[in-house]
Amino acid sequence: MSRLDREADAFRASMAAAASKLTGTTGTSAMSSAVKRNLAPPSPSPSVGSTTSAAVGTPSRRDRELPGTNIVYSQPAVTGTGDSVISQMAYAVTWLRGKDEPQTYHDVLSYLSATGRSDSEQEFFVEQMRRHPQIQWIPDPNLSEQTWKTGTYIHRPTIPNVRNKTQLIAYLQKKTDASGVSVKDLKDGWPDCEPAITELEREHKVLVIRAKKDGAARMVWLDDPSLFHEVEPDLVRAWSRVELPALDVIAQKLIQAGQKPASEDPRLKAEKMPKVEKKKKRAARKGTKSTNTHMEHLLKDYSHMKR
Repeated sequence: MSRLDREADAFRASMAAAASKLTGTTGTSAMSSAVKRNLAPPSPSPSVGSTTSAAVGTPSRRDRELPGTNIVYSQPAVTGTGDSVISQMAYAVTWLRGKDEPQTYHDVLSYLSATGRSDSEQEFFVEQMRRHPQIQWIPDPNLSEQTWKTGTYIHRPTIPNVRNKTQLIAYLQKKTDASGVSVKDLKDGWPDCEPAITELEREHKVLVIRAKKDGAARMVWLDDPSLFHEVEPDLVRAWSRVELPALDVIAQKLIQAGQKPASEDPRLKAEKMPKVEKKKKRAARKGTKSTNTHMEHLLKDYSHMKR
C-alpha cells in the first residue's frame, strides 16, 4: 500500500470516528457530505470575462426568455412609416396622371387616406402640391381671394396639350428645330399614343424610329405626305432582277473612261496597302524629380556612339 493510500484510509477513519459521535442519520449525512466535499475536485474559479460581463449587466438566460425582452439588437429601428411628403406626393402625381378632369384637394387627400390629419399638415401638403412641377393648380375663378382649400389640381405632363393625332401634328409643326419628340415624353400625358402613332406613320404624316427588339416606337418626326410617291409594282420587280457589277469593276470602268470614281470603295484601298507594323515608343516620364544628380555623368546615353 502506498503512502497516499495509507493517509487516505487514516483520514476516512478519523472522519468516521468524528461522525460516530453525532446521533441518528444526521451524523451519517454530515459525514458523507463532508467526505464528498473533501474528495470532490475544486470548482473552477470564475474568469475575468465572466465577472466583467456580469458586472456590466448582461441579461441572463432567464431574463432573455421572459416575454417582452426578445430584442434583436442587430436590426435597425423603424425610422419611417411610408407616409412622408415625398412618397405621398409621388402617389398623388401617379393618381392625377390617370384622371382626365381636375380634382380638388379633398379628392387627393381622400385617395391618400390623409383626411384625418390636422389642418396644419393638410395645408403643408397642399402647398407642396402647388409647387410640384408635375402638378398644375387651377384657382377658383369665382373667388377673389384664394386659400389652401380652393382650386383644383390636374397633372401637368412633360408635353402639354397633346392627347390625340391632331394635337400631335400641330405640336410637331410648331417646332422650330429638326429635333424629334420622344415617345416616352408623349406617354407622360398620353399613355395610349402608340396606336395613333402607327396610324400616322401609315398615312406618311410622321417618321418613326422603332426599337429593333420589340418594334416599339422611340422617336417621332414630322413627315410630308405630298413627298411620298408609290412605285409601280412592275418597276419594283424589274429593278430586283437587275444584276449590278461589283464595286471594283465599276471603279475600273470609270477609270478607263477617264473619270474619277466618286464612290470608290475605301475597303479595296485598305486591302492593297501593305500593312506596316508600328513600333510602340516608350513614353518618357514627365514631372519626376531627379534625385541622383551626382551620377548624371555616369547615366548618360552613349548608344549613339556605337560603330
